[in-house]
This record gives sequence, C-alpha cells and structure tokens, in this order.
Amino acid sequence: MGLSCAAFLVAGRSGTVVIACRDIRKGEQAAIALRQAGGTVEVLPLDLAVQASVRNFSDMFRKRGLPPLAGLICNAGLQNIGPPAKSADGFEMTFAVNHLGHYLLSRLLLDDLTPASRIIFVSSGTHDPAKKTGLPAPRYVNAKAVANDFEAGAEAGRRRYTASKLCNIYCAYEFARKLAASSDPKLRSIRVNAFDPGLMPGTGLARTYPAALQFAWNYILPVATLFRRNVNRPATSGRRLAKLATGPEGDVSGKYFSDGRQTSSSEFSYDEANATDLWNASAE
Repeated sequence: MGLSCAAFLVAGRSGTVVIACRDIRKGEQAAIALRQAGGTVEVLPLDLAVQASVRNFSDMFRKRGLPPLAGLICNAGLQNIGPPAKSADGFEMTFAVNHLGHYLLSRLLLDDLTPASRIIFVSSGTHDPAKKTGLPAPRYVNAKAVANDFEAGAEAGRRRYTASKLCNIYCAYEFARKLAASSDPKLRSIRVNAFDPGLMPGTGLARTYPAALQFAWNYILPVATLFRRNVNRPATSGRRLAKLATGPEGDVSGKYFSDGRQTSSSEFSYDEANATDLWNASAE
C-alpha cells in the first residue's frame, strides 16, 4: 500500500516523496520505478522498531536539505502470531513498530512540518469488535501493559495487532486535540487523522502465518476484493490514502476514514483518558 500511495503522489505531482524503509535496496528499487514515472524521490533508512533509527532518520532528513515537509504518512504495519518478540528498546514488537515508532517519528518531525500539513496514522477496522473481522478485540488497560504484553500464542499475537491499531487511533485523536489547543498558529493548522485501508489480502501482513493460511491470504482471499465492501487491492487503499494526504477530505482533523469516507471509529476509541494515558506513557 505504501508503494501504491507513493505512486499516486508522484502521479499527482505532489512534490518530493521520501520513502522510509528498513531495506534500502528495496527502497531504491521502488524509487527507480517512481522516478521513471516522473517523480522526485528520496530514500532514507528507517527501522521503526529501533528508536535510535527513528532519531537518525529525523537527523538525516534535515541534513539532506529536502524541501519543507508537507505531510507524514505513518503506515508501517506488523502482525506477529509467532513467538512474542521484543524490540531493541525492550518493548513488545507489534506495539513498538505499529505505534511507538510512529509516535516518536511524528513528534521529532513536528518542527519540520509546514503550516496546514497533514499527519496520517494508518489504523485498521480490526480495532473495532463490532465489525466482526474475525480478529480478537483489542485489550487496553493502560499503555505500559500493552507495551509489555508478551503472552504466548497466535490469538494473543492477533490481539496485540488489534490493540496496536486502537493505539493508532488514540494517538491520532490525542495529537489532533493537542495541536488544536496550541498557542502556535502553525501547530493549530496541522491536521491529524486516522485511516483504515480495509482488508488487503496478498500483502506481507500475513508473513508469520502458517503456510496454508499464507496461501489462502495470497491466492484465494484476493478474490473477495471483487464483491466484499472494504476488502481492497493495495492500489485502491493506496489511492485513498494519497487523496487523504493531499485532497480536500484531509482538511479536517481528529477524524477516522474507512472504506473511502469519513466515519466513526469504535466506541472504545473515543476514550480520552486512554488516549491521554497512551500519549503520556509514549512520551515517557
């Protein structure tokens, strides 16, 4: 989806696109195709599981002399149903990548953003138990409990994923509230929203699943994009994400977008006490 989003940004002549990725070789391969399409593309290394890497990225961004930053799309996603993993900084890996790395990146780049710029956190409809996605409901007692949830088992791994997607929404809503309350006109002008790309079979999200489930994910479930709502090809979700980053629908802040439109997130996602807890614990 990230590559598709970048392609739509390039096609729309949305300025320089910075590809941030762990594997520089793959990033450069993607950049070649985007440049051939007429885009201006830069590639910088970023591993969201390592806070030192996030800090290095923000330093490199400034030293590279790139144009002012008009938007930040936080779309890395990890779902691990194998043995629980710990990040380099000691946190549960799903939480570290899907939430904490994005949180740190957006805070570090805040001064680099231009007035009326946009920050988008890619969440998932799986955060909402009412959607009956087949994944377990997120469990959120407090942020530190989520950051240190190393319970074994595939079901626990799926739950950690839905919890991280709930964290993406808490973070977007709290960020939007804090910016709106700022005394700085530039900060008040920045828009922060959450985005649900829908189910996207065929992507790398299922790479920790057993072989049979990976086969179904890659070769059977993509058929559902033809007849089920919000089951999308990466190109569809990438186009919607690019429109939210550059189009008039992104002029709002503190909102949730799913299936190509602004809508309500889960009832639990509007708990401001949880959002404040997550923000403060993440800062700590």
